[in-house]
Amino acid sequence: MRDYRIPFNKPALLGNEFSYIKEAIVRGKISGDGHFTKLCQDLLRREVGGGAVLLATSCTHALEMAALLLEIQPGDEVILPSFTFVSTANAFLLRGARPVFIDSRQDTLNADETQLERLITPKTKAIVVVHYAGVGCEMQHIMEIASRHGIPVVEDNAHGLFGKYRGRPLGSFGAMATQSFHETKNISCGEGGALVLNDPALLHRAEILREKGTNRSAFFRGQVDKYTWVDVGSSYVPSDCLAAFLCAQLQEAPTIQRARRLIWDRYRAGLTDWAAENGVRLPIIPADCDQSYHMFYMLLPTLEDRQALIDHLGRRGILAVFHYVPLHLSPMGMKLGGKAGDCPVAESISDRLIRLPLYFDLSEQDQEQVIEALREFRPGGYTSLFNLHHALAAETVTQPVKR
Repeated sequence: MRDYRIPFNKPALLGNEFSYIKEAIVRGKISGDGHFTKLCQDLLRREVGGGAVLLATSCTHALEMAALLLEIQPGDEVILPSFTFVSTANAFLLRGARPVFIDSRQDTLNADETQLERLITPKTKAIVVVHYAGVGCEMQHIMEIASRHGIPVVEDNAHGLFGKYRGRPLGSFGAMATQSFHETKNISCGEGGALVLNDPALLHRAEILREKGTNRSAFFRGQVDKYTWVDVGSSYVPSDCLAAFLCAQLQEAPTIQRARRLIWDRYRAGLTDWAAENGVRLPIIPADCDQSYHMFYMLLPTLEDRQALIDHLGRRGILAVFHYVPLHLSPMGMKLGGKAGDCPVAESISDRLIRLPLYFDLSEQDQEQVIEALREFRPGGYTSLFNLHHALAAETVTQPVKR
């Protein structure tokens, strides 16, 4: 495996992560819903606009809780983007629902809300939106359609913590929203997530589902004299040690966000003219959106250009990566009936998208080396070299190994 001098991602350490973990241990409660879990939930509640927040073991598990709360049943349909991570679909597929894939917008790469209404049927039980790269979907239009049809909206806000749409926090629009604290996210505890409940009526059952189907949370608040099994559920509560790490990061969120914004802005300033000259598209941020500075991506003219650029950067010790394979074209998606041409925009951007290194302590010097390496590259000019390189590699595989 190639050793990269400049990685794609590197988790941030701000100073209090380890001392908070030690404090959690000293407090004598390192299982879930301890001191730091409650602190994190309070911090997140203020950040996302006041909805109740329950910390979870992952964003995937938060999505699974959302599916349970919506009582998704076999035969139901859930509309969601094809250009997203597999968890967005799996959470509802696990309950027996059929995912109905919506194509992407050309500008923000979010779900194309103009296609939404024609995908709704009497079987549609939920609409799931993903704020790609932390740029808000067209939530006013989406919420108007959902309200007219009486369909709940779930925001998969894995990329969008600290982002806003028309001045309102992402994650505050739908009945529920989910957050991710995976190591690739702005704020991380390695693996973790949260469920945001903007509909207060969902909180009581959400606590039960999260605690293995028991009323344990009510017991610890003194509301019942013993706890017992009252509903379906699973173990979605993270350790307070993870919450301690996360709490240290959340408290330093302004510092993290300032650094990420500076890096994002440097990429924009350093690449705008090169991109215009070479047919490369940089991120588009609508005027009514405040992004989360989660990623900096580019769209190359062709798949061959994208692959050649990844190789070009790799030879200089820089790791840049592509992103999602459209879900409708994955092996599982095709088992569900997906086929080429169903979501043409998602298919095109998947082939051409590349993500650049962006992490808290990416130095200005290292970032300038990334920008310099990019500016050396000319789409199209590398295509024949790329094909030659891979043809030679294929020939090498067929030749006997000489020792």
